[in-house]
Amino acid sequence: MRIFRIVLACAVALGLAQAATAAGWGNIKGTVTYVGANIPANPVAANVPPQEKAVCCAKGGPHTDEWVVNPANRGVRYVLVWLAPTAKNTSNEPRQLPINPALRAVPNKPVLLDQPLCRYIPHVLAIRQGQAVLAKNSAKIAHNVKWAGIKNPGNNVLLPSGASHLIKGLKPERTPVAVECNIHPWMKAWIGVFNHPYFAVTDENGNFEIKDAPAGNWRLIAWQDSTGWVAPAGKAGLPITVKPGETTAVTFKIK
Repeated sequence: MRIFRIVLACAVALGLAQAATAAGWGNIKGTVTYVGANIPANPVAANVPPQEKAVCCAKGGPHTDEWVVNPANRGVRYVLVWLAPTAKNTSNEPRQLPINPALRAVPNKPVLLDQPLCRYIPHVLAIRQGQAVLAKNSAKIAHNVKWAGIKNPGNNVLLPSGASHLIKGLKPERTPVAVECNIHPWMKAWIGVFNHPYFAVTDENGNFEIKDAPAGNWRLIAWQDSTGWVAPAGKAGLPITVKPGETTAVTFKIK
């Protein structure tokens, strides 16, 4: 009887996988645009000691990167965007995203998080569960890297000039994991952790792309450092339909 149940479970799982594959895959391309009256400037950190500015801070900085908006096209950089199942699932809708066979393997290469010029670069990054983050200090002075979240208790590691530390074992969370430097408290970064490959961070023009997403009805969620959940969709996400072999265009607006 136990063997029969195992075989049945395997058959059901195989059937679901085949159904997901048969449904096809599509791409998502989008832009996050600032639509307020005045484009916000990238804030300059306050209370920066003169010696820090002289040693490692960029001219006119350091900037906090809470807002990075391209004045040419109003594109917002460092917005985290990801796909999620629908809020209310029916018997015909999966509670987890089907993953394209070509994307099932978690990348072995760590994602770099550097600390030059008294700021984290990039300000926002995203990884798959099981992928590592290489925290590096390219500055001429010491930094530390402290990370913590709701499901990730984190750690605090001192990084002398030229040192690095591999952050492993991060778990998916509803919101990004916060990263900071206690030596220089204006330095902050965010790490989005996901159990699937369907996420992106907007570039300098506010653009993002998610490839080989499963066809079907899903939610597309966006999060930005200063505003949090991007309206009007908010934390519930924007309803989106991915069609097989097609590219779905999406625009998020922030003000």
